[in-house]
Amino acid sequence: MKKLLSFLVVLILTLGLFTATAENKVIRVAASANPHEILLNYIKDDLKELGFDLEVTWIDGYVLQNPATSAGEYDANFFQHRPYLNKYNKSVTEADQLVAVIPVHYEPFGIYPGTKTSLDELVDGDSIAVPNDPSNETRALLLLQEAGLITLPEGTNMDSTVTKLDVKPGSVNLEIIEMDAERLPATLQDVAFAVINGNYAILADLYPTRDAVKLESGESEATINYTNYVVVRAKDADADFVQALKQVLHTDKVRDYLLTNEDFKGGVVPNFEVVPEE
Repeated sequence: MKKLLSFLVVLILTLGLFTATAENKVIRVAASANPHEILLNYIKDDLKELGFDLEVTWIDGYVLQNPATSAGEYDANFFQHRPYLNKYNKSVTEADQLVAVIPVHYEPFGIYPGTKTSLDELVDGDSIAVPNDPSNETRALLLLQEAGLITLPEGTNMDSTVTKLDVKPGSVNLEIIEMDAERLPATLQDVAFAVINGNYAILADLYPTRDAVKLESGESEATINYTNYVVVRAKDADADFVQALKQVLHTDKVRDYLLTNEDFKGGVVPNFEVVPEE
């Protein structure tokens, strides 16, 4: 009888633990590797305390994450800024459009040295690699213009869509090479310079504030326009899991983590207001 009672007690406790775990809601998020996936894994335990289990899936490159989120394969994604999202939304039906809900951080673009170390060394025919997706290519070309290397049509800004075909001849005629953003660091041995997204620079062990010969200013409009967001379907904009994600991401804990984590190499700048504790 005692053995039976003991067995029942253990069974009840086990079922209780299972039920408590089963009650947690699962949040499925697609993310780029660094810093996005790393940061999401960092806040998993905080989400669990709020009743959510976070499942993070790393997806290489940019093109798959938005369609997969629109299709409901993921509840959210975390890899992009508003200009990239705006371009995506213009390419799909209203039903498939996504919304940016949680601003998190800013990754400054930089011009990184390849076969040459100083921008003053550039001569006719030298090549500079840039990302080929519309929003980031515009961003890269604007940085090259800011560095005095190229001239774009008057009025070009972060809402524009320009490519190398829009570059006007300058004092130095450069070859602009367009390619997938994730491939840019590997081209440095073949090009004079490359304009590289902050997250891919970090993955390639480049330290943005040390290795870039020119970096976007943290006080420029780019800081606001190119902040990386958690993105969801429009119907989920006010969902409880979105509120939970915001609560655990907008904290002093996350701010300090972004600024001090050696894996981020000074290239991940928090850009949010901390949610006050209740």
